[in-house]
Amino acid sequence: MSNDKTPRTPQEYEILTGGGAENAELARKSLSRRQFLRTGVGVGLGIFGAEAVALGLTFIYPFVTGSFGGKIKLSKKSNYPAALPQDFDMENGKGVFYESLAQSYIVHLAADTPWLMSGQQLADTLASEWIVQDSDGTFWLAIWQRCVHLGCKFNFNTDCHSFKCPCHGSHYNVDGEWLSGPAPRSNDRFQINVSGDTVVVDTGKLNNRTQHPSPTTLLLTELQVQFKCQ
Repeated sequence: MSNDKTPRTPQEYEILTGGGAENAELARKSLSRRQFLRTGVGVGLGIFGAEAVALGLTFIYPFVTGSFGGKIKLSKKSNYPAALPQDFDMENGKGVFYESLAQSYIVHLAADTPWLMSGQQLADTLASEWIVQDSDGTFWLAIWQRCVHLGCKFNFNTDCHSFKCPCHGSHYNVDGEWLSGPAPRSNDRFQINVSGDTVVVDTGKLNNRTQHPSPTTLLLTELQVQFKCQ
C-alpha cells in the first residue's frame, strides 16, 4: 500500500477506490470527521487527567491558609467572651461559638473554671487534649463539629450546657469530654493558637486521641441538668 499522504481530489479518490466521486468525497469527509473526534477525545482525556491530578494534590497537600484543611484566622479574641461552663450560651455569645469555615465549635472557658485536677497533672492533661491557656488565664479549645460515632454534625444545647448529637445521642461536656452514648471517645479537636488579639485554628492538625475520661482523668464535672438533653 502506498504511503503517499498527498491530498486527493474527489476524482482521484474515484480512481483509487473504484467508486463514484460522491462516495469518494463522503469517504474523505468521514476520515476527517474521525480524525476530529479522535482529537477531541484526546483533548477531553487530557483535561480530565489534569483535573484528577489537581484534585489529588488538593487531598495530598490540603494545608492552604484560609480554607478548611489549613490555618484559618478567626475574628479577634474580644468577639469570643469567656464563660464558666454553667453560663455557656451559644445564642447569646457566651463561652461557645460556632465557626462554619473551620467546621468547629470554639470554646472559651473562664480563668476560674473549676477543673477537677490541678498542678502538673492538669497542665499535662490540658496539653494532651489541646486545651490552650491564654496569657489572661482563660482556656481555648477548637472542637470539630463531627461526632466521633458516625460523623453526624452535633449541636450545642444551651439548656443542659453540653453538646448532643441528634443522630444517635452521643453526649459531650463543654470541653469535649465524652459523657454518654455510643461515641467511642471524646470529641476530636483541632489545634488552636491565640496570640495578642488573634485566634487561629489549624484544621490541618487534628487530635483524635482523646479517650473516654476515667475518674482520674475527668476534667470537668457533668452538670446536673441532663434530663433537659433527652
